[in-house]
Amino acid sequence: MHRIEFFYFIGSTYTYLSVSRAADLAAREGVTLDWRPFSVRTLMREQKNIPFADKPVKMRYMWRDLERRAARFGVPFSGIPPYPIDAAELANHVATLAAGEGWGREFTQAAYRRWFLDKQDPGAVENLRSILVALGRDADDCLARAAAEPTKQAYLAATDRARALGLFGSPTFVVGAEIFWGDDRLEDALAWCRAPGAAAA
Repeated sequence: MHRIEFFYFIGSTYTYLSVSRAADLAAREGVTLDWRPFSVRTLMREQKNIPFADKPVKMRYMWRDLERRAARFGVPFSGIPPYPIDAAELANHVATLAAGEGWGREFTQAAYRRWFLDKQDPGAVENLRSILVALGRDADDCLARAAAEPTKQAYLAATDRARALGLFGSPTFVVGAEIFWGDDRLEDALAWCRAPGAAAA
């Protein structure tokens, strides 16, 4: 079976592009996409890899580059959203719960729309509640279970796996032991996944 693990962090800017387009591209190629929220923030701190803090020139480039790529792929972009977001990683804990129950794509896309299009922090409790209600979920139940120990452990486990794989950024696409970092490597990951012998490798 052709399968890609999609490691992502709600709070990563370029991940918005992948969240918006990866599922449809994977389905078109007959590839299963496994949604894997993880704490890239933890890994970046460990690696002393802070790409945009105190780097206004690089930050300006990042937003313009993201705007160009969004236009190229027909992804809505209506100006710079708030950044950084989700300081407590609450949205990522809800995404972990959702991924484990099969609605990770649904939640993650809604969270990114809230961030990029509505210009609101999807990690704020009131925004999380609104997102969950709009998805037809019991917000109180989901938030309680997202804060519970099993979900926290699942999030830590995903982060541990990302660390073991050598991940350092979001989004990252993993095919077996091969890693493809960045939205601009999505097509490469799909091609590798579909290549003869990729599954065995």
